[in-house]
This record gives sequence, structure tokens and C-alpha cells, in this order.
Amino acid sequence: MAQGRKRTLMGRVYSNKMDKTVVVEVRRRVKEPQYKKYIERRARYKAHDENNECTIGDTIEIQESRPLSRDKRWVVTRIIEKAVEV
Repeated sequence: MAQGRKRTLMGRVYSNKMDKTVVVEVRRRVKEPQYKKYIERRARYKAHDENNECTIGDTIEIQESRPLSRDKRWVVTRIIEKAVEV
């Protein structure tokens, strides 16, 4: 990986129960080699949300950062789309 390049991912907020932390679920489609079908893979990342702005269901962008805690290595950069409240 090139120096100074930080990965960015888009995902949906899965949980916001922690203080200044959100759990983001990132989904991607991968071609299964044997059957040549597309399947969906998911990964969950803990991201730092400084102002506790994110709510469950928001679509957000996260960026790689230095380790902030045992599990947190991502930071929320922007909220792309707010969740519809019912």
C-alpha cells in the first residue's frame, strides 16, 4: 500500500449504542469461483463518531486511521444519507 493513502469504505450504520463509536456494516458482491454466481459478503467495522451524529440505518463513509482503541481503526468522514425516521 502506498504511503499516505488511506482506504475509504461505504457502509450502513448497524449499531450506535456506544459513546462516540458506531458499528458499520460494509457489504460487497463477490463472484463465487466454483458456481460463477455472485454472492454478498459483509464485514463489520467499529468507527469513531466524534459528535455522536450517526443513527442506525444511515449510509456513511469511513476512512482508515491509526488505532484508536482495541477494535477501532476507522473514522467517520461523512454522512452520505440519513435514515428515514418512522
